[in-house]
Amino acid sequence: MTKINRLHHVSLVVADTQRALAFYQDILGLTLDRSRPDLGFPGAWLTLGDGQLHLLELPNPDPVEGRPAHAGRDRHTAVLVADLAGFVARLERAGIGYTMSRSGRRALFCRDPDGNAWELVEQSG
Repeated sequence: MTKINRLHHVSLVVADTQRALAFYQDILGLTLDRSRPDLGFPGAWLTLGDGQLHLLELPNPDPVEGRPAHAGRDRHTAVLVADLAGFVARLERAGIGYTMSRSGRRALFCRDPDGNAWELVEQSG
């Protein structure tokens, strides 16, 4: 049977790569992958689990304003984390808003500086 084996990468449009990197490295703790070739436009690759996150500094075709206050009601990328409280502390120190999951799970939703939504789900063990 033909099937998808795993996620390779996620691409997100950002207005300013350096500003986005501050969020992805300092808040989410991702590591810069310096193997990104010159693609003719600014951007960055970061290691995300056993895959990658591609930041594309390109004009955004989607509205940044007017997105739902609770990012769980918007398209988002969900990742598993071991210590949700540690991420809460980082977000609060940086003054970045977040909302807790409304499903009762140990999870939160936040947005990067360009409005891209993330769900951080605590996975015990």
